[in-house]
Amino acid sequence: MQEVAQRKIVVLGTGGTIAGSSPVRGANVGYVAGQIGVDELLAAVPGLAQAAGGTLVAEQVAQFDSKDMDFATWARLAQRCAAHLADPAVAGIVITHGTDTLEETAWLLHTLLDASRPVVLTGAMRPATALSPDGPQNLLDAVTLAADSTARGVLVMVAGAVHGARDVRKVHPLRLDAFDSGDAGPLGWVEAGQVRWAHDRPPGAAWAGQAAHAALVPVLGRLPWPRVEIVMSHAGSDGALVDWLVEKGVHGIVAAATGNGSLHRALEAALARAAHAGVRVRVASRCPQGRMLELAGAPWRHAAGLSPVKARISLLLELMADSAGANRVKSGLEPFE
Repeated sequence: MQEVAQRKIVVLGTGGTIAGSSPVRGANVGYVAGQIGVDELLAAVPGLAQAAGGTLVAEQVAQFDSKDMDFATWARLAQRCAAHLADPAVAGIVITHGTDTLEETAWLLHTLLDASRPVVLTGAMRPATALSPDGPQNLLDAVTLAADSTARGVLVMVAGAVHGARDVRKVHPLRLDAFDSGDAGPLGWVEAGQVRWAHDRPPGAAWAGQAAHAALVPVLGRLPWPRVEIVMSHAGSDGALVDWLVEKGVHGIVAAATGNGSLHRALEAALARAAHAGVRVRVASRCPQGRMLELAGAPWRHAAGLSPVKARISLLLELMADSAGANRVKSGLEPFE
């Protein structure tokens, strides 16, 4: 009994639509995100304590629209997650988050955290003041997942489905089931308060203990973040944007390529000039499903199946690790200021 009493589920609030409100009663759009504090969110959902199986601890890390996510908030969120994961009484963490950049934050935390327990991001497509808000159910399901003893790693819980940080994407601007994982599919579901894993087995071992840059967490906020931008290959590309970014001192570029990593010849030439100048280049595919094959003979690496926005995060952290002296790679790139 004493072990159950000490068990904690931590809920970290960052704002977003799930905490949004509208002056128009029952409206689904036209709201302002991040208006309701995390304590109030928790108080509005019956059954959370029972789902947690212990104590619920709430902490407001940020309170804004996730379209405005910034490096300082990422650093603070990662450090708070790491601090709570260091507490053996914490069974899991839930993060309430806006949906616009939720997939980016999920991948960042997957790359930074040694999450042997679940870190579950959730959000909503309708504000808390909507006629039928989806946030309360998503929050209840997220707490249920965070309390599940078989769950591991950074997960996303929305519209009843459990997604992994690598494959999850927002794919619709309005509908309630706005997220999917492409042809990888969901990892599982929460149904009537119970977690059901795909193929009847938890993905735990595949999703935990793979934090490539956990050593960066203590120094986030003290290290400068490099400048990494995304450019898209499209009909009529001329590479001018790449040349301009190099002139302005960019440290990394992710190219969102067509198909299986193909690039407009003008853009490809500009990226080659950038790489020669010491800029780190990665190539990801614009395609929302499948995974690019290896790039043979290219002067840059492919993004290992990541979407362009997630490839950008991996490149950001890679450059930061190099700057901090970890995993030093001699690339000719000058240390960023």
